[in-house]
Amino acid sequence: MLGKELLDVLCCPVCRGDLFYAKEVSELHCKKCRLAYAVKDDIAVMLVEEARKLDDSK
Repeated sequence: MLGKELLDVLCCPVCRGDLFYAKEVSELHCKKCRLAYAVKDDIAVMLVEEARKLDDSK
């Protein structure tokens, strides 16, 4: 699990917006860009080319 201090300083690499940690899927979500960044072994993978698009129906 990512620590609160780290979550407070991380931002979306595209828009610099806030990220929401979705614990159930181990991802950081940017609601503005609709991108999800994976968290693997407690390390956030903040590469745009590795991000997945979030479903717009939610």
